[in-house]
Amino acid sequence: MPPGVPTPPLPQDNAASHPRAVLRVARGLVIPLDELAWRFTTSGGPGGQHANKTSTRAEVRFDISSSPSLGPRQRARLLERLGPTVRASAGEERSQTRNRDEALRRLAARLAEGLRIERPRLPTKPTQGSKMRRLEDKRRQSDRKRDRIVRGDDGY
Repeated sequence: MPPGVPTPPLPQDNAASHPRAVLRVARGLVIPLDELAWRFTTSGGPGGQHANKTSTRAEVRFDISSSPSLGPRQRARLLERLGPTVRASAGEERSQTRNRDEALRRLAARLAEGLRIERPRLPTKPTQGSKMRRLEDKRRQSDRKRDRIVRGDDGY
C-alpha cells in the first residue's frame, strides 16, 4: 500500500459494521459473525508475487460445543455429525473478500447439511406393471439361455 493510504480493517475487526452481521444457515439457525474465528494465509499454487505475499486464503472455524446460538437439539445433532468444531476454507480467488464470502457459504452449507433430518423411507409394494416387467424379463432371459444350448442328433 502506498504511504498515507489507510489499510482496510480485517473482516473480524468490523463484523458489527458488516452488512450481514449474521450467517443465515437455515430457517431456524442464525449465527452472529462474532462467533466465528478467522485465519488468513497465503494461497498455494501458481500466482507469482501476489500469491506469495498476500494472505488471501480464508479459513473460518465455528465452535459448535460452546456456541450460544445453537439450541440443545441442534447442538447434539451437529456434535454427532460434525464434531466439536467445523471448518471451511477457500483460496481459489485472488481477493480475500471473495474467499471470505466463499468460506462463509461453505460453512453454512456444511452446517445445514449437518442439521438436515432425513425422512425414513417407507417401504412400498411393487406395482402390477413392475411385477409384469420383471416376469417378462425373466422369461426373455430364460429363452435366451435355452437358445444357447447346442443339441445333438439325439436331442441332447
